[in-house]
Formats: sequence, C-alpha cells, structure tokens
Amino acid sequence: MKRNPSSITHHASRITHHSPLGSFLRAVTAIAWKDLAAELRSRELLSAMLVFALLVILIFNFALELDFKTRSTVTAGVLWVTFAFAGTLGLNRSMAIEKDRGCLDGLLLAPVDRSVIYFGKAISNLVFMFIVEAIVLPVYSVLYNTNLFNLGLIGVILLGSVGYVAVGTLLASMAVQARTRDVLLPILLFPVVLPVLVAAVKASNGLLQGLEMAEIMPWLNLLIVYDVIFIAIAFMVFDYVVEE
Repeated sequence: MKRNPSSITHHASRITHHSPLGSFLRAVTAIAWKDLAAELRSRELLSAMLVFALLVILIFNFALELDFKTRSTVTAGVLWVTFAFAGTLGLNRSMAIEKDRGCLDGLLLAPVDRSVIYFGKAISNLVFMFIVEAIVLPVYSVLYNTNLFNLGLIGVILLGSVGYVAVGTLLASMAVQARTRDVLLPILLFPVVLPVLVAAVKASNGLLQGLEMAEIMPWLNLLIVYDVIFIAIAFMVFDYVVEE
C-alpha cells in the first residue's frame, strides 16, 4: 500500500518539531492534570484544606476580639498562618495519596526525567493552594470587615505561594517515605520556608497599611529571589531525593 509522499514529509516534520522542551512540558501537564482530575472525582484533598483553613479563620475571629484598627494590623499574620497550615496539610496529603495508592512508584518508573514529576506535582499543589486562597480571602473579608481585594496583596500571595509550594513539594517527596510523615514534614518545612513567610507577612502588612513601595520592595525582592533559588535547587536535587 503506497502512502502519499507529502503526508510522510508532514509526519516527519511533526516529529522533528517535537523539541525536548515541548516533550518536557507535555509530561509536566499530564502529571498535573492527573492530580487535578483525581481530585475532581474524590474531592478529598481540597475539602480537607478548606475545612482546616476556615476553622483557623473562625478560631482567630472569635479569639481576637479587637477593634478595627488593631484587626487590620494582624490581618497579614492571620492570613499567612492560615495559608501555611492549610498548605502543609495539602502537601502532606498530596504525596501520601500517591504513596498509598502505589502511584509514586509508577511515576518513578515512567520514562521521563524525574524533574517532570516534581514540576507536575508542584503545579497541582499550587492550583489547590490558589483555590483555597480564593475562597479564604472573601470569607476573611466578610468576617473581619477588611477589604483584601488589593492587586498588590494578591501579587504577594501568588509569590509567597509559589515559594511555599516549591520547597514544600520537594520536602514532602522526602518525608513521604517515612512512617511519621505527618509530623516530619512540618519539622522539615517550617525552618526552611521561614524566610518566605516572614517576607510575605511583611510585604502583605505594608500593602494593607498603605506604606510606600520603597519600604515594601526589599521584602518583594526577597520573595522573588527565594522563589527562583529554590525552584532551581529543587530541579537539581529532586532526582536524588526520590532515589531514597
């Protein structure tokens, strides 16, 4: 059976144009989509993160019987405590589900670079964290009578979340092999991620208090540098972390 030469040429050109970067991005997307599709069916991870985050906000709301001015000064701290605790719960459950179902071994045996697994898991964890934050912000605004819909604040939350997830995904991959993973991850994570939390709280508080950008920029720069450095570190060492 003869094939049209033009179709063969077209097929060959398509294979040629499949660059390593394109293959890498497709593999990352496939892993992230697998996690998102599984979560859409089970709703196990998001529901736990949301319930935990809302409980933290409610507890702070009843515990901090403060006037409006004082409440505005603690807003950034309460927000990031909520995000950090809910994010840690999500990171732990995300990797534990993979381990318990035997999916992690399957991913490690897949014929792809190990960094693909890291970026795929990090993207799905980041999406889950963004969903929780998108629900927490309006709830917090209503309970605390504070307007949090500030583009600068949302930008800080995005930068802080990226740094938190970049480190958390790497350390969760390490802690998931241990029996005491639920306790081990916070012990490993919080000392390492402390700079991003401090910078995020300081930058968020500065924006909410209406400070000059000159006072906020050092904290924003710290967030950006932290994100870039730890994403690069995770890219380089993830292969060695999951080997153990």
